[in-house]
Amino acid sequence: MQSIDTYNFSGKRAIIRVDFNVPLDENFNVTDDNRIRAAIPTIKKVLDGGGSVILMSHLGRPKEGPTDKYSLKHIIGTLEARLGRPVQFADDCIGEQAKEKAAALKPGEVLLLENLRFYKEEEKGDEAFAQKLASLADCYINDAFGTAHRAHASTTIIAKFFPNDKMFGYVMENELAAIDKVLDAPERPFIAILGGAKVSSKITIIEKLMEKVDILIVAGGMTYTIQAALGGKIGKSMCEKDQFDTALRIIERAKELGVQLCLAEDAVCIAEFKNDTPSKICPVNDIPDGWEGVDIGPATAAKFAKVIEGCKTILWNGPMGVFEMDNYAKGSKAVADAIAVATANGAYSLIGGGDSVACINKFKMADKVSYNSTGGGALLEYMEGTVLPGVAAIRGK
Repeated sequence: MQSIDTYNFSGKRAIIRVDFNVPLDENFNVTDDNRIRAAIPTIKKVLDGGGSVILMSHLGRPKEGPTDKYSLKHIIGTLEARLGRPVQFADDCIGEQAKEKAAALKPGEVLLLENLRFYKEEEKGDEAFAQKLASLADCYINDAFGTAHRAHASTTIIAKFFPNDKMFGYVMENELAAIDKVLDAPERPFIAILGGAKVSSKITIIEKLMEKVDILIVAGGMTYTIQAALGGKIGKSMCEKDQFDTALRIIERAKELGVQLCLAEDAVCIAEFKNDTPSKICPVNDIPDGWEGVDIGPATAAKFAKVIEGCKTILWNGPMGVFEMDNYAKGSKAVADAIAVATANGAYSLIGGGDSVACINKFKMADKVSYNSTGGGALLEYMEGTVLPGVAAIRGK
């Protein structure tokens, strides 16, 4: 397998699949450029090695073909600022302009192609479409971990046209190394902190992680399904009644495996779903009718923090509550603070999944953890043991 560190890029055009699916405001300004910044080392590696770069990405979910709202031209200013050099743009990802501009690239030059998802063929994994993209370059680099679980034309199919000239970029390499470190060789105690709304969406990862961790925290909206399954009163809190058996099975399985299962004890509850409405602290299994839990309570936050601070390997996926509303972000902040303390004391912490990373960024704590994963769905599927198409296409498995 080729490596970006050993490959000779001199005089080569490298087509790089990046993840520039970044948020834009109403004036098309990039509001969070983390994904762009993450790709810079890979791009610079090619340029510094005497190559030129063709960048391809998707942006949003355009339904009706080319739409100005989803044009990648809006990110050029941010990309140029981060890269420190001009970026050319092709108003199509295939077609004459893309071909001409790619063919004319000189070493050190960068070309950004228009949104891949303006073509339905991208998500369908169309081979002819992938071949047109491949024809623009001499080698292929996949650096888009966030889309590695999709067998799309630009993430998977294109690799077959570069049997000896395909490799991961640094984002992909670092993501896989971080996850492998946590799953394959964790220092103990190893804790997984799983938040989020639904038991149904997390059950596979919970079952997988229970075989690896020493301690498992299950919180967020899943708390109320578990408490209801145990016979508790949860008011009008989020609940998946069809997951009661699953919830009870998680508790039993933790006992069988000797995993310390930590559940919430109290919750911040509100009667009206607004940030500034009156709230009260209730036991998680005794929430009055008409009230709902929206965050872990102070007793739970203190309990979780104490457990987290004693761990050596930490995986966090999913917030503790409705962190988007400031008044219900305290539980997630307490968890983030505890992870930061443990990390400062030598623990390895991996933050994975869009909402957890958004939490860390909201609290301005990205530099206080070991690794912030860029891939939500891809991270979870990889941890569940799924072979990711974008990974297999490079590794040849």
